[in-house]
Amino acid sequence: MKYSLSSLCEYRKGKVNVDGLNKDTYISTENMLPNKGGVIRATSLPTTSQTQEYKKGDVLVSNIRPYFKKIWQAEYDGGCSNDVLVFKANENTDKDFLYYVLADDAFFNYSMATSKGTKMPRGDKTSIMQYGVPHYDIVEQKKIACVLRLLDKKIECNNKINNNLVA
Repeated sequence: MKYSLSSLCEYRKGKVNVDGLNKDTYISTENMLPNKGGVIRATSLPTTSQTQEYKKGDVLVSNIRPYFKKIWQAEYDGGCSNDVLVFKANENTDKDFLYYVLADDAFFNYSMATSKGTKMPRGDKTSIMQYGVPHYDIVEQKKIACVLRLLDKKIECNNKINNNLVA
């Protein structure tokens, strides 16, 4: 049986002062890498006094041009642009499981299918929360996330080996 994404998480609503951020803790669509590549250091900070807050473990997804598949699970607290959606896991949801639900290509395809605009499509925040997700209890979520995390680490290790061979 499928449930809506809103049964797993909600959008984080808090704000953070920009003067408390630096180029490592500020995330925008520009320093999020495509194809689930994570983030790099920002080139600048916003000129506003406050921006969207994120906390360690939250899942950040670029809401502009979802087909670029820009996603990152926060490794520390910080702030991000309003073009980045911040998903906060509910009490009954494993943070890593939430990341893998959102990192699935099916999520990005759904986000594109329900997006608004053609030149610079943006995901529809209401529709996104209606995305269908499987229901697992927290124990099963942790097991699934653990297996997927181990596979990601193995892929990362293999990529480092391959890059070393090229060099």
